[in-house]
Amino acid sequence: MLLLVSGVGRGGLGFLAMKRACLHSRSSHLLPQSLEYRPIKKVMVANRGEIAIRVFRACTELGIRTVAVYSEQDRGQMHRQKADEAYLIGKGLLPVAAYLHIPDIIRVAKENNVDAIHPGYGFLSERSDFAQACADAGVRFIGPSPETVRKMGDKVEARSLAISAGVPVVPGTDGPIASLEEARLFAETYGFPIIFKAAYGGGGRGMRVVKEYEELEENYQRAYSEALTAFGNGALFVEKFIERPRHIEVQILGDKYGNVIHLFERDCSIQRRHQKVVEIAPAADLDPNLRDRLTSDSVKLAKQVGYENAGTVEFLVDKHGKHYFIEVNSRLQVEHTVTEEVTDVDLVHAQLRVCEGRSLSELGLIQEQIRVNGCAIQCRVTTEDPARGFQPDTGRLEVFRSGEGMGIRLDSASAFPGAVISPHYDSLLVKVIASGKDMATAAAKMHRALSEFRVRGVKTNIPFLQNVLSNSQFLQSTVDTQFIDENQDLFIMKPVQNRAQKLLHYLGHVMVNGPTTPIPVKAKPSSIDPVVPTVPMGEPPLGFRDVLLREGPEGFAKAVRAHPGLLLMDTTFRDAHQSLLATRVRTQDLKKIAPYVSHNFSNLFSLENWGGATFDVAMRFLYECPWKRLQELRSLVPNVPFQMLLRGANAVGYTNYPDNTVFRFCEVAKENGMDIFRVFDSLNYLPNMLLGMEAAGRAGGVVEAAISYTGDVSDPMRQKYSLEYYVHLADELMKAGTHILCIKDMAGLLKPESSRLLIGALRDRFPDVPIHVHTHDTAGAGVAAMLACAEAGADVVDVAVDSMAGMTSQPSMGAVVACTKGTSLNTGVALEKVYDYSEYWEVTRGLYAPFDCTATMKSGNADVYENEIPGGQYTNLHFQAHSMGLGNKFKQVKKAYAEANKLLGDLIKVTPSSKIVGDLAQFMVQNNLTGKEVEERAEDLSFPLSVVEFLQGHIGVPHGGFPEPFRTKVEIERGKTLNIKALAVGDLNKSGQRGVFFELNGQLRSVLVKDNVAMKEMKFHPKALKSVQGQVGAPMPGKVIGVKVKPGQKVTKGQPLCVLSAMKMETVVNSPLAGVVTVIHVNTDSSLEGDDLIMEITAEE
Repeated sequence: MLLLVSGVGRGGLGFLAMKRACLHSRSSHLLPQSLEYRPIKKVMVANRGEIAIRVFRACTELGIRTVAVYSEQDRGQMHRQKADEAYLIGKGLLPVAAYLHIPDIIRVAKENNVDAIHPGYGFLSERSDFAQACADAGVRFIGPSPETVRKMGDKVEARSLAISAGVPVVPGTDGPIASLEEARLFAETYGFPIIFKAAYGGGGRGMRVVKEYEELEENYQRAYSEALTAFGNGALFVEKFIERPRHIEVQILGDKYGNVIHLFERDCSIQRRHQKVVEIAPAADLDPNLRDRLTSDSVKLAKQVGYENAGTVEFLVDKHGKHYFIEVNSRLQVEHTVTEEVTDVDLVHAQLRVCEGRSLSELGLIQEQIRVNGCAIQCRVTTEDPARGFQPDTGRLEVFRSGEGMGIRLDSASAFPGAVISPHYDSLLVKVIASGKDMATAAAKMHRALSEFRVRGVKTNIPFLQNVLSNSQFLQSTVDTQFIDENQDLFIMKPVQNRAQKLLHYLGHVMVNGPTTPIPVKAKPSSIDPVVPTVPMGEPPLGFRDVLLREGPEGFAKAVRAHPGLLLMDTTFRDAHQSLLATRVRTQDLKKIAPYVSHNFSNLFSLENWGGATFDVAMRFLYECPWKRLQELRSLVPNVPFQMLLRGANAVGYTNYPDNTVFRFCEVAKENGMDIFRVFDSLNYLPNMLLGMEAAGRAGGVVEAAISYTGDVSDPMRQKYSLEYYVHLADELMKAGTHILCIKDMAGLLKPESSRLLIGALRDRFPDVPIHVHTHDTAGAGVAAMLACAEAGADVVDVAVDSMAGMTSQPSMGAVVACTKGTSLNTGVALEKVYDYSEYWEVTRGLYAPFDCTATMKSGNADVYENEIPGGQYTNLHFQAHSMGLGNKFKQVKKAYAEANKLLGDLIKVTPSSKIVGDLAQFMVQNNLTGKEVEERAEDLSFPLSVVEFLQGHIGVPHGGFPEPFRTKVEIERGKTLNIKALAVGDLNKSGQRGVFFELNGQLRSVLVKDNVAMKEMKFHPKALKSVQGQVGAPMPGKVIGVKVKPGQKVTKGQPLCVLSAMKMETVVNSPLAGVVTVIHVNTDSSLEGDDLIMEITAEE
């Protein structure tokens, strides 16, 4: 019954246990009589992270129950979840000290009937007192005997043993040095450079190279402190430092019967700060005779000390091929994985079996049968920033997606979304091991796997590793320990795009703190309510809409053409307030004045009151229904035709819609009161325009085909958009059946002379077709241009009531009425009625003061003839520049707009093409790029989506085709759609942050966002301001282990100020300038985040 329960609960452990018992009975007679085979039933790993999980997996495969230990800081770590049992150790101790607390570890082992303890690597793995404590407690130590651990852990004794075994060594001290003075004497004898090494541990901790006398004392102190923290013993010894060696190590394995084999070598030469970054098995281009000497010396040394279990003998190989013993690591190495991959030997299985009493031969591990197959490479993916000297980074993993596939092995523990990377432990995130038939194949697989990784929330060394794997020296020749230092191009890393997470952070910030774009002015809405002029009683007089309803679109067009004077379209109800007030005018303010317009301006050609940004703003900001607006205005103005903008195949949106959507939209618009459809395309792309024209015509509306104008037909030097271009396009639109021809001059580029040329040519070509002209008054020449158009044959021009005219809006209605009065172009509009109409809007405009362009813009500007920015966009860009504190850079924005336009091939700039040019311009300003730099770096830049989609042809084909070679250089990404769903905003944490949860492409994502309101009520350590000279900030998260100065003390530039410890490495923070220490904001044991203020220094006069 017990076996059955165990089997169910442990996924088949009962069966494995019975199988192991059977194997024991079959093989026990083979063991020497002096030793007993003792199966292990329960293993504790006195370690954390990926090595703990690695051992747990091996134990589970062998049917052994597993026990994890964890510190208080590791409560959420994966290794405690992977074990069958997990227990807290070191309560109240520092994070590292918990894993070094031998009595607590032994107590947990004894209380829970642990048979054996695996030490992993680091921490207690090379502590002989720990191995002895295990033996004293009756718990087996999975590793060498305590005496062997002592001998090998004592670097000086290990060196002595190597000498007695005839293994060459590097010149060094005979024992641990007792003082700095002994280090000085050694340096004087052997010369610099020298190297300090921890006498009782490895892994790069307690290791410091000293190249000159001035560095001696500081490096001695740092090496001693690191060794003490990492291994519990700060003893050091000194060696002559061999420059430019290869670091080659040999994997050995011994049993309890004196048998020792090697599993060949690994090349660990690619290092930073004496810690391995990339490991390779076997070593490339290693002379066979040298390989034989290395492996032979390793086995010889191991046999001399009676070595059992797994270990590594490490050597330096100089440029002449001579090898020098440096140390034995009496434990499993981080890089044991590559040996396993090329020899097909599971080293952890072997460790467990040897500890049980198996001989190597029983395990099938015979030297002659060990073969190397192919090549394996291991990359240590760490949470370090190579661009900042491999400084450790900490934080929360917002996103983790690994690279996998054939030939890839991953050993990890903390690599999952939501994992917290603390500053207390090693920065290793995941070990990636790639295997292939040769080094080139393995490197290719590794590069591919790393490119699949997505890690967000902390910096990693992945871009650096990719550079290493692409380096020709790495791929084609041998490398030494100076490889990283001598290849600074490895630090030129391709920026991580991180688009999705940046977007989620932005959305999360808005959800927690609200919109961030500030209003650049303090203007408040006026308190004065507008007064509506007196409206006559009764029905309004007949107007042109009555003609339309009676005679249809064709008869309407004939009536317009036959009209003797100049007709006006009033844009006050839409484009005027779009240009001046960000389209913010509410329906209620339009409804108040609508009856007055109906009674007093019945002879208007039309009222433009719908389409374009109406939909966008009504729904996003005003929370109004644009359809209801149309219906209500129609009931109040039954006699004047309504006109709207239809962006061809885009309808009233910013992208192409299905044809049936556009057709149905036009039908419903006509049913709800729309009369005239001004159809245009931002590129004058005929297929898009024809669709809109057909949809409007089939709905029964008046089709007004609009040609978007740019350039200058009066300038013979600008011939891309020549007079012939416009006349030819008009020909095509006439063939398509337009009722009215329109010139849509969105930037206000028409000058009087170009107006006469263009309108004159169209009138000559099409004498019977009404011509309608739209412009903006940005340069201040709008009235003159419209009068010139009228004189040349235009039937209708666009105007806005005086108080809503000028600048980026349309020309003044009153000015055009006054200038044509008493002429053949008389508009028939009563000037005094314009005054009353204007007065209403002047007061109404005050209600929208926070959105009024005059808050930041005091006049128009003739530079529009150079930058060609459309009126509404000119206002928006100006407003945005001031909102972002870049008002003084608006000239730069306009210049960038002109350059962006040229890069994109000199486009016609109307929504949405104008937005594309604007997006590129702002991208250039934000990244300090010139047009030339954008073109040169196009292959490497991450352009705004609108620019990429334009180059993909999403909005049509521009006149003259797409710009080359710019288009070819830009990465045209397809299928990069992000589907985002906001789920929830979490509670406030102790750091003043809230978790915001999303669903991104079906997967759960979360980001931490600071709550700005809550932060004001919470106290935090101040941050160093980079703009303030003398403020010294923490270069990385960590703990202060020493402050070396006092307030009032004079310091020199480069003088050590304090020492930080993070991830078991120490960093000295030096003074950035000479001066006097005024304030110290930290003390010993202070825990800091990156950029936390350490101290303030006043510069010397």
